[in-house]
Amino acid sequence: MSGLRERQKADRHRRIIEAAAELFREVGYEGAKIEAIAAQAEVSIGTIYNYYQNKGDILGAIVSLEVNEVLNAGRGVVASPPANVGDALDTLIGIYIEHSLNYLSKEMWRQAMAISTQLPDSPFGLAYTGLDRALTEQIRALIARLQEIGLVRPDIDGPAVGELIFNNMNMMFIEFVKHDEARIPELRAAIRRQNRILVAAIGGVTPGASRRTCP
Repeated sequence: MSGLRERQKADRHRRIIEAAAELFREVGYEGAKIEAIAAQAEVSIGTIYNYYQNKGDILGAIVSLEVNEVLNAGRGVVASPPANVGDALDTLIGIYIEHSLNYLSKEMWRQAMAISTQLPDSPFGLAYTGLDRALTEQIRALIARLQEIGLVRPDIDGPAVGELIFNNMNMMFIEFVKHDEARIPELRAAIRRQNRILVAAIGGVTPGASRRTCP
């Protein structure tokens, strides 16, 4: 019976999140009412409040779904990265960026960022910060892996490089969601162009190659 209850609970969660994401896109975050979300999810209003304190918590659940999916996809890149630093970073960051509008519109991202900034110590704000930290840690893990296989210099501060890459990507993503006309290919090209400078600075020796020594 407990297994059935858990499946039913998971199904209600899924329906609520899917209904909310659809309504947030159709009428905007402010325009979507809890009553409408409940009706579309085919649950009672009370059921929604059993799981979420407010509409912001539902938005937070959608953000968590988004980020956790890209983290799961990114683990394969970290475990077996392309044999080129630029390609490895582009592949991992590409997963983040290409997936970013699967569940959330730009307006939803703006709302989520605003809540996390205005209420940093709230459950939503703490969860949002935790998701950013998880993405940073995954990029740091990729740099560490690239150091292990000799594609990134062993003498650099790998964790700091990972933080730098995330912070730059995050700032560019914030600018991206500010402008409805901005497109994902443009964002990826801009990130790729800036990362080339960093890649040139941190690149190690390709396995099997030898270092050129000064005469």
